[in-house]
Amino acid sequence: MPVDSLERLVPEQLEPHEVTGQLTLQLHLERYEFAAAQANPGRILDIACGVGYGTKILFEGNPQNSEAIGVDCSEDSVSYARKQYAHANIQFILADAMDYTDEKNFDTIVSLETIEHVPDPHGLIAHLLQLLQPGGIFIGSVPTTPTVDANPHHLHDFTPQSYRNMLSSQNLAEITHLKQIQPFNPLTVLARKEKRLSDLRANLGQYYFTHPQALFQRCWSTLRYGFANHYLTGVWQKAR
Repeated sequence: MPVDSLERLVPEQLEPHEVTGQLTLQLHLERYEFAAAQANPGRILDIACGVGYGTKILFEGNPQNSEAIGVDCSEDSVSYARKQYAHANIQFILADAMDYTDEKNFDTIVSLETIEHVPDPHGLIAHLLQLLQPGGIFIGSVPTTPTVDANPHHLHDFTPQSYRNMLSSQNLAEITHLKQIQPFNPLTVLARKEKRLSDLRANLGQYYFTHPQALFQRCWSTLRYGFANHYLTGVWQKAR
């Protein structure tokens, strides 16, 4: 499985010289370790689990965990996860996040760097909350600086406030959060020197011409934060 996509990260296949990929992996691992520490013990659901390394981290985060299920819509990713991270109490399922159901509810649901990909973020959260026990924990992360302009896989941009508003509107109470910053070299990104950067949006200038608001948001973000991506991982509790 080649590391040739912004949306597929395979730790075992990253090369040491791929600085952007290595830093992205570090941030992903930190998110999963943070989520594992905040999760309620018991049954854990990892939505959009990718190749499965995070699902394993979540399961191993507490000896009281009974089961972890990773769900992803990529057949290649699920196949890789089943081979690489097989465990008697870890299961990987091929399914779309909006279609996945389970006969029993979960004590914790984790969805990292997923919400910005779906057409209906509110609908996704509402669907996942139907699978969460009363008093259960939902942990989700999103980029909070613009990404839609450069990443054609992303459908929505969030700010910290718009993200929190979306979650709190669904009767979730925020417990804590993790903020992360990923500096980047714009010349390296534009040159697409790393394999996983090859599917950045083509003809970005044309995109800005037809989406001037995106150009304004990019300029404003760069003036405020410099060349850096910001991420917010929130921990929320469902009402009992």
